[in-house]
Amino acid sequence: MNPARFLVATVIGLLYCTSSVYCDGESVWGYQCVNDRCVKTAISEASYPREKAISLPACRLFCGAGAGLLWPQPTGELNVGTDLAHIDPEQVWFEWNDNFRDQVALWEVNRDRFRQQLKTKAQTRSPLKSGGKAVRVKINVQEESLALTHETDESYRLTVGAGGANGELLATIDAKTFFGARHALETLSQFVLYDDIRNELQLVVSATVSDAPAYPHRGLALDTSRNYIDLESLRRTIDGMAMVKLNVFHWHITDSQSFPLVIKSRPTLHAYGAYSRRDVYTADDVRELVRYALERGIRIIPELDAPAHVGEGWEKLGVTACFNYQPWENYCVEPPCGQLDPTKDAVYDILEDVYREMNAMFNRSDLFHMGGDEVSIRCWNATSSIQGWMSGQEWGLQEADYMKLWNYFQTEALARLDKTLPSGESGKRPIVMWTSKLTESPYLEQYIDKKRYIVQVWTTGNDSKLINLLEKGYRLIMSNYDALYLDCGFAGWVTDGSNWCAPYIGWQKVYNNDLMAIGGPYAQQILGGEAALWTEQSDSHTLDNRLWPRLSAHAERLWSNPRAGWQLAESRMLLHRERLVEAGIAANSLQPKWCLQNEANCPIGGDGGRS
Repeated sequence: MNPARFLVATVIGLLYCTSSVYCDGESVWGYQCVNDRCVKTAISEASYPREKAISLPACRLFCGAGAGLLWPQPTGELNVGTDLAHIDPEQVWFEWNDNFRDQVALWEVNRDRFRQQLKTKAQTRSPLKSGGKAVRVKINVQEESLALTHETDESYRLTVGAGGANGELLATIDAKTFFGARHALETLSQFVLYDDIRNELQLVVSATVSDAPAYPHRGLALDTSRNYIDLESLRRTIDGMAMVKLNVFHWHITDSQSFPLVIKSRPTLHAYGAYSRRDVYTADDVRELVRYALERGIRIIPELDAPAHVGEGWEKLGVTACFNYQPWENYCVEPPCGQLDPTKDAVYDILEDVYREMNAMFNRSDLFHMGGDEVSIRCWNATSSIQGWMSGQEWGLQEADYMKLWNYFQTEALARLDKTLPSGESGKRPIVMWTSKLTESPYLEQYIDKKRYIVQVWTTGNDSKLINLLEKGYRLIMSNYDALYLDCGFAGWVTDGSNWCAPYIGWQKVYNNDLMAIGGPYAQQILGGEAALWTEQSDSHTLDNRLWPRLSAHAERLWSNPRAGWQLAESRMLLHRERLVEAGIAANSLQPKWCLQNEANCPIGGDGGRS
């Protein structure tokens, strides 16, 4: 270092330290609750002494209804006391029922995860203040089953209070299932905060929370075919989902661009279909990820999209039509084109092998997603062998005839899927399909059994075809692109300008996507929703930024079903985004940090939505 520069810096530093508390590392700011807002206030022995000063998280906890640190907000009883206790993150103990043997290993993972969550909360260069109370977490679960379905009870009751030995704080979790109890542990972790004024971790001394989700299906649909997403990024995504109580990871694992899933009985698919030998998911990879998700209260639903959205890998097996036809826009919605040829018997033998191996990998899923979107009649009609087969059946070549062909494929494919299921599930496992021409009248009534099929809606929330589905009695999962497609609003990739579903969808619009309003009198038929990320312009390096914190807004909509709009959630959202970053998730920044530290000063009108 230049000696002259060092001398100048030292003198300036000494002059600054004579009139400031900054040099000893103490915070100079605290917060006060004024009219349900946390107001940034300078610590002053005369007007706001340090012993009375509280941190921003502590202010948010106590300022208002008590949900200021929680995301998603609870749906039932919520009572939070007015005191915080200094706790020791090295003295956190757990008790659970060892009689439920299958749950023991899951609780061991969640115990370690909880302890790590506490340690990551302290964003400080110096060691935490020593000492603090011990915390004992007692977990009471009534049922041993680890089945996560639309009927699973995910409710819980959490109480925090004194009563432990030697002054311990006692957190008691009561739930019917492992999943509800795990959600309670997530809530408890959010009641722990880092106090930067005292450099310590604190836990609320008394609290009671009764909570349950508004919707049973709360998920993310993620495409790993357009661009490969590595396993580390998938695990990090599942960690974030667990933080906000999402419970479904819908894995759109293959598409026309690549086939990254290793199917041992049909190795041609990944050998020719994956982008490289490294860009694959083996059966062991999948099983380990399924277990990882289960530990975090999430089930993985596999999708094998067909008969459209197939190409690389499949084409080498000689069962595709119009693969990579040009100009592609005449035959499909994006390159490369490719559809299965329903007239080839070999298609169904291949599918049966793929289904069998997928069901073995995804052994925790009670649903199977068969895709079924964006089938191009022009593609099939451009294939002379298909035309000849249809003529042999004495079918025409009009739309209704090609819909009959599509139904032929769907019927044969479903029969092969059923052959690979356990005997008790054959013919019964619910099947999910995207909205398409096949889910419109009159084909809907002819071909789609509402007792077997669940329809996932990707069109807009006010689409009249959606109302038709509801009126006909179908169960729906909402992924309406006008609020839940997280790839919208970026540059076009097959043309200039913006992509097809622009503009960009902010967290506010995601948050306000009210499924009750969409369903109206048929709202009970909507099982929930999935935000979707299609990865034409995303990969492992951009994944976090695309998903978070918008996926958190989606999570609160489905868990809490809030009656107020996003404005009342903004202060909690800004704090929650910081929590995601602490956890190692590169969540997108929403505002200057000044807005976080100066609540209600940024929204237009300056009232934070409280007027």
